[in-house]
Amino acid sequence: MGYEVIISNKAQLQLDRFIYYIVVELGNEQAARNVLEDAEKTKIKLSHVADRLKLCDNPKLYELGYRVIHFEHHRYLMVYRIDGTAVYVEGIYHELQDYENYIE
Repeated sequence: MGYEVIISNKAQLQLDRFIYYIVVELGNEQAARNVLEDAEKTKIKLSHVADRLKLCDNPKLYELGYRVIHFEHHRYLMVYRIDGTAVYVEGIYHELQDYENYIE
């Protein structure tokens, strides 16, 4: 099944902040492009596998129907939920972030 993947404003802002940090603070435009490319590939993959990934282990996130998909080549992840034929990405986090406590 092909899902429509919708990136929330919050998730887009989070990704923008990561890219800004990589470009401005680290001075690495190529790394930023690579992360953006990985994010796009993850979004495409998500459109095909969203319902096959398990629900989050955290009881609060589980109850809300959230799932996680990891970027293939970078230490980032997307937290999402499925509603019909749409997938809503509610946040994009670095793997070291405590994302379970940021999701509302």
